Amino acid sequence: MRNELEQNRPRGEAPLLPIAARRVAAWCGVGLLVAGVVAVGVWLCVELSTAVTPVLLALLGSALLGPLYRRLVAMKLNRSLAAGLTCAVLLVVVGGAGYVVVSALVDTGDQIIASLKDAAKQVSQHFGTAGTSLNDLASNAKQLLGKFGGTAASGLLAGVSILGQFVAAAVLALLLTFFFLRDSDKALRALHDWAPGESAPQLERMARRGFQAIEGFMRGTTLIALIDATCITVGLLVLQVPNAFGLGALVFVGAYIPYLGAFISGAVAVLVALAEGGFVKALWVLGVVLAVQVLEGHVLQPMIQSRTVQMHPATVMLAITAGASVAGILGMLLSVPLTAAVFGVLHELRRHYAGSGTDSSGPPEGPAGPPDTAGPDAPADPGTGPSAPASS
Repeated sequence: MRNELEQNRPRGEAPLLPIAARRVAAWCGVGLLVAGVVAVGVWLCVELSTAVTPVLLALLGSALLGPLYRRLVAMKLNRSLAAGLTCAVLLVVVGGAGYVVVSALVDTGDQIIASLKDAAKQVSQHFGTAGTSLNDLASNAKQLLGKFGGTAASGLLAGVSILGQFVAAAVLALLLTFFFLRDSDKALRALHDWAPGESAPQLERMARRGFQAIEGFMRGTTLIALIDATCITVGLLVLQVPNAFGLGALVFVGAYIPYLGAFISGAVAVLVALAEGGFVKALWVLGVVLAVQVLEGHVLQPMIQSRTVQMHPATVMLAITAGASVAGILGMLLSVPLTAAVFGVLHELRRHYAGSGTDSSGPPEGPAGPPDTAGPDAPADPGTGPSAPASS
């Protein structure tokens, strides 16, 4: 076609656009197409959030306890039994942790808000408007909590509907976790059956790498959150700061929102110490919080999450902001692991095309398994790897 156009063009007539402009126009068209596809995907996820949210939560749950399932399968347990036991452990762990965190926050929530108001009064004596704004923020938070409780008590049908939706989403996520774990080999075979041409091995490697990123993020973040919360709680108890367990629970929850959660929970702990113990105790609490953050940033994260996808802090903050704008607090919690999965897939694509450019005649590279598939608990069946939930 190009040769025919060149022959039909009159001699001496230059092309309408130079080659550089045509390349820029082509890349702009590709960028607009990709942006349109992403926008439609986000819109569909928002519109179908009732179905999408349990799927994402099931992916996170299967990523968190995937190693336990693979160990049970390696012990010659039936797949259904191993998946059922894993889901039972997930229910106990998530339910127990949620009960401890919620009960600690409920028991100490009023005292923490009162301490924040006292701290705001002390700050307002030294800094004027900033402390007054902080006092207004604490008062408004208390009023909003009261209004929410009154609305939920008065609107019984609305409260029952919200509770029913939450329970249904939790049950659906638990069932999907069971099927993601048990039927991973079937999903892998379906991927090979439906993949066009010879793309099945590459798609499998991409799925494995993306799920490996989610798995590493969930396990690493949970372990780091537990260590941070324990260290800060012990420090608060040593300094005799009231509501130490509630503040530790807040630190544990905030650790799942990188950077922003640690800043908010640490600021709340310092303000409570300022209100209850004065300026010197607040400085000691600030020192404890900063020491734990230094331990996390320079020791725990490089040691625990060194084999997962490393993202720049600016990328993490943009992902959190985008998730909050799309789905609020749930979007903030889900945005970082999903972004890690996207980075893992892009890394695998870059490695694939770099390898094909250097040696296109060699055999295809084997699947990129998760960090623990090389251990003694790794099953012989490749379908038990972490790729199937990602491909589901």
